[in-house]
Amino acid sequence: MISSPLMTVMVDAVRKASRGLRRDFGEVENLQVSRKGPGDFVSAADRKAEEVLREALMKARPGYGLVLEENGVIEGTDKSHTWHVDPLDGTANFLHGIPHFAISVGLEREGQIVAGVIYDPVKDELFVAERGKGAYLNNRRLRVSGRTDMADALIAYGTPYLGRGSHPRLLREVGAVMAVAGGTRRMGSAALDLAYVACGRLDGYWERDLQTYDFAAGIILVREAGGFVASADGAAEPLAPRSVCAGNETLQRQLLALLKKSQG
Repeated sequence: MISSPLMTVMVDAVRKASRGLRRDFGEVENLQVSRKGPGDFVSAADRKAEEVLREALMKARPGYGLVLEENGVIEGTDKSHTWHVDPLDGTANFLHGIPHFAISVGLEREGQIVAGVIYDPVKDELFVAERGKGAYLNNRRLRVSGRTDMADALIAYGTPYLGRGSHPRLLREVGAVMAVAGGTRRMGSAALDLAYVACGRLDGYWERDLQTYDFAAGIILVREAGGFVASADGAAEPLAPRSVCAGNETLQRQLLALLKKSQG
């Protein structure tokens, strides 16, 4: 595990936020049977977790800026550092009582993601990475999958929400990948998709129309685990295009080629 002061700050923040989410997830499962539905409850849980994260990060690094899911951009006095914070990645899963969601915090320094933490509070799985120090799941060092044949690969993707993104483009891309991949998955959390690529559970992953807080932490996790990350169109740095394509060197290159070919 990484024991730097920066990582201590990030891990402490996500663990604090996770306590409320774990408690609220137990409640939301009970709310599934209610007539009103759990939407307002989940929004409150999301906001509470974000507030815990914001307070902890601002206290530890008071000058850093923040990009937050609920409260947008908060400018800092230190213009070279920005936190990208998603207090509940996988909200739809949470809303439906599906135990697959995470807290994600990434740190950008002068345009580069240099540290990331993704925490799955249900499974108690803590994924951490810092530039030059490797990637870990709890206390285990991570490496991306070594598979090189797409026919053996398990590839994840994300679907755009109603009214956002291009469903026809996604269907073309999924069709191209399904024709050659061993299997595909849509799991509902960009942060965990990238964490799973980093630890070899998934061989590749792509998604478009993201926000930076969805995948900032995952970028450094995959790279520190020996993997490759670009935008879905092949740009070297995916933050600005807000899309991602990740995997080991061989499969990520093949996946990018399939995505490009699907556009005709």
